[in-house]
Amino acid sequence: MSTLFPTLFSPVRLGGLEIRNRVFSTGHMTSMLTDGLPNADFVAYHEARAAGGAGLIITESAAVHATSSAYNMQVFDDRCVPALERVAAAVRAHGCRLFGQLGHGGRESHSTKDGAAPVSYGPSQDHTERFHVASRALPTALVADIVRGYGEAAARYLAAGYDGVEIMASHALLPAQFLNPRVNRRTDAYGGSLANRMRFLREAIASVRDRVGRDLVLGVRISMDEMNHEGLVPEETLEVCQALDADGAIDFIDVIAGSMTGLAGAVHVVPPMNVDPGYLAPVAGRLRALVETPVLVAGRINQPHVAEAILRAGQADMCGMTRAQICDPEMASKAAADQVDDIRACIGCNQACIGHMQAGYPISCIQHPETGRERRYGRRGRAEPSRRVLVVGGGPAGMKAAAVAAERGHRVTLVERERELGGQVRLARALPGRAEFGGLVTNLAREMSRAGVTVRLGVEATRALVDAERVEAVVLATGARVRVPAIEGAESAHVVDAWQVIEDRVNVGARVVVADWRCDWVGMGVAEKLARAGCHVRLAVNGYVPGQTIQQYVRDRWVGDLHRLGVEIIPYARLHGVDEDTVYLQHTASGEPMLCEGVDTLVAATGTAPCTTLETALEGFDGQLLLAGDCLSPRTCEEAVLEGLRAGLAVGDPRAQAYPV
Repeated sequence: MSTLFPTLFSPVRLGGLEIRNRVFSTGHMTSMLTDGLPNADFVAYHEARAAGGAGLIITESAAVHATSSAYNMQVFDDRCVPALERVAAAVRAHGCRLFGQLGHGGRESHSTKDGAAPVSYGPSQDHTERFHVASRALPTALVADIVRGYGEAAARYLAAGYDGVEIMASHALLPAQFLNPRVNRRTDAYGGSLANRMRFLREAIASVRDRVGRDLVLGVRISMDEMNHEGLVPEETLEVCQALDADGAIDFIDVIAGSMTGLAGAVHVVPPMNVDPGYLAPVAGRLRALVETPVLVAGRINQPHVAEAILRAGQADMCGMTRAQICDPEMASKAAADQVDDIRACIGCNQACIGHMQAGYPISCIQHPETGRERRYGRRGRAEPSRRVLVVGGGPAGMKAAAVAAERGHRVTLVERERELGGQVRLARALPGRAEFGGLVTNLAREMSRAGVTVRLGVEATRALVDAERVEAVVLATGARVRVPAIEGAESAHVVDAWQVIEDRVNVGARVVVADWRCDWVGMGVAEKLARAGCHVRLAVNGYVPGQTIQQYVRDRWVGDLHRLGVEIIPYARLHGVDEDTVYLQHTASGEPMLCEGVDTLVAATGTAPCTTLETALEGFDGQLLLAGDCLSPRTCEEAVLEGLRAGLAVGDPRAQAYPV
C-alpha cells in the first residue's frame, strides 16, 4: 500500500466488481486496428498498461451500429469477438479489469474507409460546425434498430470476457444529441420534455441490461459541460445524471467535458498543457454530492498527487489518467511503490498521442516512443560487450540516446557545451503557458541518472576530445542553430530572430511583424509573448493557419488566445523583404504582394539549420558513429527522442547506419 497515495491505491467497487485501485485508462482511439478490429499492437499496448498497475482499462469507443462511422472500431457483428477475446486475455492476466465503450457518433459521423462522405443521422436534421455535416433526422424505426445495437454489442463484450461496458453519452455524440434541446428538435416521443429527450439513452441502457443482465458492469460517460456553442451545460447534465441515478440501472457515471461539434469544445476532448491539471474535479464533485452512483472523472489528471487530492476531497471515486499512462505505462506501479521521482510525467503536448491518431497513425508519446511500438521496443536486452560511448549534445535526442545505451550496459558519458541540459526545450518552456514542456528535460535527466550516465556540462566537444576519450562509439546529437535567410533590405531595418526574443536578448519595438515560416509553436509563442508585453503584433504565417504543423487542439486553443490578445493573423504569407518601417510579404498562392506598414521590428521565426561542425571533423573516425535529432534534420522533439532511442539501441550493432533511411 502506498504511503503517499493511500486513497488512490485502495480498492473500489463498481456494481458487483472489485477493482484493485482507482487508476483507470479512459477509452481513447489508438489507430491500432485492422479492418475495424483490435490487432496485435492494440493488445500489446493495453497489456503494457495492465502490467504497469492500472486498476481498470476502458478500450476505445466502438460503433454499435453500421450507421456510425465516427469510430474505426466496430462491435456491430460477431466477427469482433475473437479479437476482443485476445485483448481480454492479455489485460486480465495482470489483474486489471477491462471495460469496452459503446458508441454512436450520430450527426458527427463524417467519413468512411474509402473517403466518401456517409449519410449522417442525428435526432433532427441539422448542419454541424466542425465537420460541416448536413445530417438527416433518424426515422423512428432506425432509432429502435440502433437501440438494439447497444444491447447486442454489450453481449459481444461479455462473450469476449470483458468485465463491463460504458455507453458514450459524452462529447456531443448521439445520446448527447438526443439530450440537448438545442440539437434535438423532434416532436415525437424522443423530443421535447426532458423525459422524452432521455428516452433514447434510457432505452440503450435497458437494451444492455436486457441482453447481459448484471453480468457486466454498466456505466455512462457524459460531458458535464460541452464547453461549446449551443452545447450542454452543467445545469442540464446534472439533471440528467440525477435522473439516471434515480433509475438505478447503471453502476457508474464517468465525467468528462467537451464536444466533437465545434473547435472550442473539441479542445476539451484532450485538453492541452495550458489547461489546469484536474480542472474537471469541481464539477464532478458537484455531481458526486447529488447521486449515490459512483463517479469517475478524467481531464488532465497527469500526476498521482493530483488524483489523490481529488479522491480525498470526495470529488470522485476513480481518476482517469490516460495520457499519464501513455507517457509512462508503469505510472501506477511506480506511484503505488512511492517511487514518484521515477514517474515520467505527461506534459500535455498532445503531439504523438491524439496528434498521431488524428493523422491516422498509431498513438505514441514524444517522451516515451516505446508507446504504440511495444512489440518492437518494449523489451531491450543487455549489450554484449559493453562499450565506451560518448554522446555529444544534451538536448532530447542526446539525453534519450545516453539513457538507453547506459540502461543496456554501455559506459556512457554525455557532454553538453551549455551549462544546462535541454537544448531547444529550454526555449519552449520559456513561452507563456508552455512551462510544463520543461518536464521533458526533468524526465529525461532522471532516466539518465537511473541508468548511470556521466554528464559533463559546459564542455565543447571537438575531434581532440573524442580522440582523448578513446571511445568506441559516438552519438552526435548536436542539434540545430537559428536559420535567418537573406532578407532584402535587412540592413536598413530592425530585424531580430525568434530565439533572441524568447531569451530576452534584444529590445523589440511597439509594432511588430512575426514572420513564421514553420507554422509551429515558435511563431505563435513569440506572438503571444510580445502581445502580452503590450506590442501590436501581426503574425504572418507561411501556411493557411498559425500552428498548421502542430496538433489541432493545441493550435485551436492558442489561436483563440491570440485573437483575444489582438494579434492580427496574416495567412499565406512568404517573407520577401523589409525596410525601415515596412515588411514586404508575398501571397504564397497568388504571388501578389502584401505590405505591413508602420513596423518597428521584424521577428524572423524562419526555422533552424543542423549543426554539423563536429560531424565533419569526425571524418575518418574508426569507431561507430550515430546521429540523432536536429543535427540530422531539424524537426521536433518527437523525432529527436525517437531517434535517440534508436541510437541508444544501435550502439554496438554493426548493421546500424549513421544516416538512417
